[in-house]
Amino acid sequence: MTTLDTAQPLAAEDRPLKPALLRGWRRRCPNCGAGPMLRGYLKVRDTCPVCGEELHHHRADDGPAYLTILIVGHLLAPILLFTFTKFRPEPLVMAVGFTIGTVALSLYLLPRLKGAMVALQWANRMHGFGTRPND
Repeated sequence: MTTLDTAQPLAAEDRPLKPALLRGWRRRCPNCGAGPMLRGYLKVRDTCPVCGEELHHHRADDGPAYLTILIVGHLLAPILLFTFTKFRPEPLVMAVGFTIGTVALSLYLLPRLKGAMVALQWANRMHGFGTRPND
């Protein structure tokens, strides 16, 4: 078994979920942890440039966007209520502040959740991950 910071690929039988999710969150290859998983902001590479693991099997689709909306909504809604009831800021100030916060948090979370979702699929051998004869 390898640690998160090494570039050693894992054996075919050994695909632990937690290290894969952490690597995906860091937007790294779920197999080796060294190669970048994403090309650009959200485009998943076809293969890892370090270990050659095929990543094109992923079916992330709308999952990362849904999770981003879910998390951002559940984090900012209570803060919005608290801010409104405790401080009573001007509506325009509050709208601008929470709009900036929503956009910033969404932009931060979306690629990380996509990486984690691809890593989850890889670790569980879903959607074509692990269908090669040696896996």
